[in-house]
Amino acid sequence: MTLRATPIHRAGNRPHLFLGGDREGVMFTGVLAFALVFAAQDWLATGFGCALWLTALTLFRRMAQADPLLRTVYLHHRRYAVYYPARSTPFRLNRTVRR
Repeated sequence: MTLRATPIHRAGNRPHLFLGGDREGVMFTGVLAFALVFAAQDWLATGFGCALWLTALTLFRRMAQADPLLRTVYLHHRRYAVYYPARSTPFRLNRTVRR
């Protein structure tokens, strides 16, 4: 009996990108620039908001070219502890925690 091959289509397995960059980062930066421009209502704030938007969009696009899931990988990395002590059993209480 042979194994049945099931195709995994690329369209259902791609990361969610928006304007070529990380979806959450691009949208958050866009909202931040929009709020800055319309809250200050000044030409200087408009220029700074547009520069912020274009700079962040460029950085998010470069991050997505390197790795589309770079932001999620970085957030997982930040959650890791500095030191995981060796334990013989999950029920052992480890009193000494080094950092």
